[in-house]
Amino acid sequence: MFARSTTIHAHPSYIDAGIKHVRDTVMPALTEMEGSLGMSLLVDRSSGRCIATSSWRDDDSLRASEGPVRTLRDGMVEVFHGSTDVSRWEIAAMHREHHADRGAWCQITWVKGELAHMDHGVDVWRMAALPKFEELDGFCSAGLMLDRAAGLGVSSLTFDSAEAMQRNRERIDLIRGEGTREAHVEVLDICEFELVIAHLHVPEMV
Repeated sequence: MFARSTTIHAHPSYIDAGIKHVRDTVMPALTEMEGSLGMSLLVDRSSGRCIATSSWRDDDSLRASEGPVRTLRDGMVEVFHGSTDVSRWEIAAMHREHHADRGAWCQITWVKGELAHMDHGVDVWRMAALPKFEELDGFCSAGLMLDRAAGLGVSSLTFDSAEAMQRNRERIDLIRGEGTREAHVEVLDICEFELVIAHLHVPEMV
């Protein structure tokens, strides 16, 4: 399975209008596309950084959707009063303890490593890091996506609330540090987001 993420550098004062546009216009249009497995929207209101991610059954579906999604993306740029960057990913793993409800938050970690170490890194995430994340109070779900050609990976952790994520931050940092050392990857960025739309329907993949 595959995903396309659109990072929106929005004007903070237009974020609520943008969320409404994604919910009312973008999400219904994506749902009608062949091979679509839903979408999510993450928002950092302080910086204006938002990430819309759509998931797809296979690479053919992802590629076939490029034209229609480009039109939707242009509409988002207009409503959010911002600019966008687009990335395409292989979904390497997905696990849900339970579905996220209103008020959930995510911590996203971007990493970079060598192609030769990627499969090992996925194994480390699945077998070493994920079981420890599952033990954390308020844990909802976790996912891992890869851009093998660029040597990039992005890991998501979802918690029931910002408070739950904050309570576990020290433990998350420790687990991440152990995992990235074992996987031979470099952390590029870590950011926390409000999960305002949670309709990714990717099945369990661990």
